[in-house]
Amino acid sequence: MSATDSTYGLEVLAFGPHPDDVELFCGGLLARMADLGHRTGIVDLTRGEKSSRGTPETRAAETEAASRVLGLTLRENLGLPDGWIDPWAGFEAPEAERARAAPVARVVEVLRRLRPELVLVPWQQERHPDHEATSALVTRALFFASVRKFETEPPSAPFTPRQVLYYPMRHLAEPSVVIDVTAAHERKMAAIRCYASQVEPRAEGPQTLVGSPLSLTSLEARDRFYGARIGVSHGEPYVMRETLGLTDPVEHFRRNSFARPLFFPEPR
Repeated sequence: MSATDSTYGLEVLAFGPHPDDVELFCGGLLARMADLGHRTGIVDLTRGEKSSRGTPETRAAETEAASRVLGLTLRENLGLPDGWIDPWAGFEAPEAERARAAPVARVVEVLRRLRPELVLVPWQQERHPDHEATSALVTRALFFASVRKFETEPPSAPFTPRQVLYYPMRHLAEPSVVIDVTAAHERKMAAIRCYASQVEPRAEGPQTLVGSPLSLTSLEARDRFYGARIGVSHGEPYVMRETLGLTDPVEHFRRNSFARPLFFPEPR
């Protein structure tokens, strides 16, 4: 494969800090894209082994079930240490070992091997340190994936996706776009419920934010809120760090002719 080869593999690839993060915030988009015949995948950076609930074994079984519900083409786990995601780790290693030891090189290898058209990344401002670290790590890898002299193990050719969308999690970032996920919302919620060890409220044991009694209803309200902003039942917000360019705005808005939102009228 040449350095200028633009061949793509997956249509959509989402990166998540822990198993269940992508389902919670991108599950509708992934399920909808699978419905449309696109190849989709998730790369989890850790196994969530420091979670207050469940075990890595139960989390793995829940992840497998959720992947089936979403209709994923593939799912991988990099096995980075939960709680210790570090965008700069491995750079202290001798140069000959960096391509294997540095997490950023491992993410670059994934991007070059899977060659996704669209990449989904956590937004840079979040309450969980691992979420912010994942955003920084994958953002750095997206840059270096296109650098010819950036080495990986095994060696791989440079690659740049068509577009990158950042997904807000607990932080309320103003979206660049809202994706209509109405048709896939029920399957998104079914995928989330696969993580029973994490999301089912319990009177005993550790109390967590995602496992609180209001967690699933708050996610439902979130999707309804963003859906209302584009005049549909359910939507997911995404942020673009680059300026969006259009060659044919007429055709674009014909294909994306959402009604003006009813609940947020423009001031007169």
